[in-house]
Amino acid sequence: MKAALITGVLVLAALLMVPAGSFIYESGGPQACSNCHEMGRQVDRWNTSAHRNIPCGKCHGDALTLDAQFHMTNARRVAEHWQGKVGEQPRLKPEHVWSMVESCRACHQQEFAAWSTSPHSSDYARIFLDEKHNKTRHLMDDCLRCHGAHFNGAIRDVVAPLDNKGPWKLVREDLRGKPVVPCLSCHAVHRPGSVLDERRLESRTIGNRQEKHRPGLAFFDRRSMESVPAGLLPIPKVENNGRLLKMSNDPRQALCYQCHAPLANRQVGTGDDRTPKGVHEGLSCLACHDKHRQTTRASCANCHPRLSNCNRDVETMDTTFANPKSTHNVHWVTCADCHPKGIPRGAASQAARGS
Repeated sequence: MKAALITGVLVLAALLMVPAGSFIYESGGPQACSNCHEMGRQVDRWNTSAHRNIPCGKCHGDALTLDAQFHMTNARRVAEHWQGKVGEQPRLKPEHVWSMVESCRACHQQEFAAWSTSPHSSDYARIFLDEKHNKTRHLMDDCLRCHGAHFNGAIRDVVAPLDNKGPWKLVREDLRGKPVVPCLSCHAVHRPGSVLDERRLESRTIGNRQEKHRPGLAFFDRRSMESVPAGLLPIPKVENNGRLLKMSNDPRQALCYQCHAPLANRQVGTGDDRTPKGVHEGLSCLACHDKHRQTTRASCANCHPRLSNCNRDVETMDTTFANPKSTHNVHWVTCADCHPKGIPRGAASQAARGS
């Protein structure tokens, strides 16, 4: 009886250490976090970021968080400090990155709604169990550069077998339903930048002086485990049969090119490249694609009147915009695709007058 009582007391004490350790670890807010040597760098970045008015617990959880694993991690770190162990540089694990999506959702509801209905919200099952893709493209570690940048492992830890025959299955079933491109793949919340002003103030700023993108726009590089800001990302030089294509100077599309880039030969349309050529040469990706949903509903209407120089509705022309099965990809369509014998005189004269 006495032994059982002692055991019960020890178990209860152990259980109480978890929230107690978590409370000690989190009490005092960011200043307390910075007291831990391994957290100083993150806190310093947060202090100069656009999210500096948001307390740590708002995104990363606090003493009232119901996630048991969260408290166990904090209790383990407290125990390590008591033992004098030097902890490694802390980084978000995949499960933390996935939970951060819900934290982003709390403040960025419109952006989250758009992203959740876009291809970028696809989960590991949809991407890595795609039979059509797996039969034609060999699965490799480089797939994770875009589809799973935060995954801590290799492609063999995601899907099996690594061949073009299949049938394929997820090695880890817990990956099913988890997004391959979560918010932190394209956004670094600790990047230096000003706090977002109220939207109504933006209308008082001259158009070309308005902010092009938030400072946190960045590409997460899984090799260095760091986010590279969009301003430091290059826009590639893309060729079309030896001729350099005109490229938009929109800095945001440098982020798009980290995944949607041509092969080493730099030829337009190779690999996952979608660089516009033909009548759309020089357009930015964001000129047609919504930044979170990737939808193109208003893209034609943004630049074209209802009728073209041919007196036809441009949105009904034979391109992949109107019909996905069209042989004329809207990214690369040219006048000659529809007028192989030359542009009609009437249309040509109207085009000349309008230019």
